[in-house]
Amino acid sequence: MRFLLGMLLICSLLFSQNFDDEFGDEFEEEKQSVDTFKSYNIIMTQLNDKVYTYVFNPIASGYEYTIHKDIRIAVSNVYSNLKFPINFVNNLLQLKFENSFAELQRFLINSTLGIAGTMDIAKDDFHIEAKKEDFGQTLGYYGFNNTPHIVLPFLGSSNVRDILGLGGDYFINPLSYINNRGNLLANETESTYTKAYDTLNTHSFNYKIYEKAKKDSVDLYSLLKNVYEQRRNKEISE
Repeated sequence: MRFLLGMLLICSLLFSQNFDDEFGDEFEEEKQSVDTFKSYNIIMTQLNDKVYTYVFNPIASGYEYTIHKDIRIAVSNVYSNLKFPINFVNNLLQLKFENSFAELQRFLINSTLGIAGTMDIAKDDFHIEAKKEDFGQTLGYYGFNNTPHIVLPFLGSSNVRDILGLGGDYFINPLSYINNRGNLLANETESTYTKAYDTLNTHSFNYKIYEKAKKDSVDLYSLLKNVYEQRRNKEISE
């Protein structure tokens, strides 16, 4: 059980990466970033690729085949709605008050008219776009940028700033408090299963992007590093 739980946690963190967004900016002008751990990063990228190719992507493929797209979209909408506090708080921390208000509107509309968040009525009918922000972006907003790039085991591309950001978001993510028993750490099992399903569902929409990019790339590590850093720099600047 502990082994399965650990694998689900790994899947959860891996699949939380939106490969679709990353590879969409593949050919933008490269921005230099610190690569202190390049030798380690290259080795870890190769190891991760084996796990993605033979374990995680087949899981996502099987899930995609089994669950109808409309159901997966509804699930994605529910989870996005539940994670409203992450966007709301980080917009506030960055003094983006208009965006915070938009996130509040989206949450109220989708929780009611959207039938518990299964539909994104706020976007489809009221044209209120999501204003996604995380704590890594907040740190970047206040100048904590150009930190060393790090490829994490199983989890993939990241950097020092965004690793710290994951910790900040954990404590404002409602999914971390499922079946709260007064001790956040005591919710490990329920929270991990819930997050794993969320991120598996998300990855089922875009895992093929990774496979295509890998096939067309002669230097997988440089590709993954560049698109990750470019995407994060773009998100912070907006």
